[in-house]
Amino acid sequence: MKKKVLVDELALGMYVSDLDRPWTDTPFLFQGFLIEEKDQIDALRKYCSFVMVDAERSQLQDNRLTAPPSQPPAAAKAEPMPPVLHGIRKVEYVTSVSVEAELPQAKEVYQNAEKVVEDVTKAIINRGTVDVGALKGAVNKMTESVIRNPDAAVLFSALKERGGYLLTRSMNASIYMIMFARFLGMEQADIELAGTVGLLQDIAMVQVPRSAVEKKGPLSPEEITLVRNHVLQGVEILTTTHGLSPEVARLAALHHERYDGSGYPKGLRGDDIGTIGGCAGIVDTYGAMTTERSYASPMSPSNALGMLHKWRAKTFHPDLVEEFIRCIGAFPVGSVVELNSGEVGIVISQNQTKRLQPRVMVVRDAAGQPLRPQIMLDLSRGPKMSETEVYRIRRTLEYGRSGVGIKDVLS
Repeated sequence: MKKKVLVDELALGMYVSDLDRPWTDTPFLFQGFLIEEKDQIDALRKYCSFVMVDAERSQLQDNRLTAPPSQPPAAAKAEPMPPVLHGIRKVEYVTSVSVEAELPQAKEVYQNAEKVVEDVTKAIINRGTVDVGALKGAVNKMTESVIRNPDAAVLFSALKERGGYLLTRSMNASIYMIMFARFLGMEQADIELAGTVGLLQDIAMVQVPRSAVEKKGPLSPEEITLVRNHVLQGVEILTTTHGLSPEVARLAALHHERYDGSGYPKGLRGDDIGTIGGCAGIVDTYGAMTTERSYASPMSPSNALGMLHKWRAKTFHPDLVEEFIRCIGAFPVGSVVELNSGEVGIVISQNQTKRLQPRVMVVRDAAGQPLRPQIMLDLSRGPKMSETEVYRIRRTLEYGRSGVGIKDVLS
């Protein structure tokens, strides 16, 4: 049973199932949550007048929401269950080092992997031999770094100076696939497989004419066909690469398939896409939306997550979308944020229980001048901006538009 409740009447233990406005207009980027702390009520109060509370999913000590209805409810129409996600919840990973301690190692691992990808790309263009051993070693090192601390590699990837478009997209896709697979509790072999897929799924884009890739206006039907052909061309390249598992080629073919069958190249749907294939589609789409493209400016991470949430159960597996949002948080690591003080900071790690209150390194003052030394704020601890107001995030800034980079963290 659901009941309309004014936000001023909310209490700990209530389960919020719906808002009086779209979820994507608020910081609560996944639909439905249990109120476990007062901060959640305070956040709701800023955006909503009332919410719908699900009595059956609430965990209250009294029966204020459980009075019997005046008449039996009509039978609800059964919704089809989403496909089962296979290969998850196998391992529970524990972060073993701090993000500050892992960041130098993550930088070294990233730069080595970037060089390997450049070499692989050159080998493919020149029809040479791909060094599969170096490729596997690079993915293994990235996986081990992410397992130790998932925030460090993501932080470095988000803030480093951009390389070429395809190289940057490949590296980001691989790191996010590794992080997402770790979050889902996959075994390490499957995490490395996911990371390899992210690294290579767009490998054939080097063969697509630059005129199509860099075009600012709409593509012609012929150009759309050229771009879409990169999937099958990539499968052919990966299938004929000696020493590479056939699974890499099979899974690399799935990142443009869609949950409702609207994707390509085969129009697969639901369970036919599988877990890693579904992850690849979400990661690829998130990466595209948050990256500068010839025809579009990058979205802020929160807006990109809002779009993914809007598309759940149609474009992407609904459970995977929810898990991805939980994985990277409302303010993803590497996000450049403006605080209510006017200062600018970088999200350097997530708070797993208070997702609207991550750790932030303040790197610019309210006038835009670099801060040295930087100021570290754990927003979950309620640091004071003044005697009457605590620090909070006012908004996220688009990637690449703030002038803030990895130099602001490491220097």
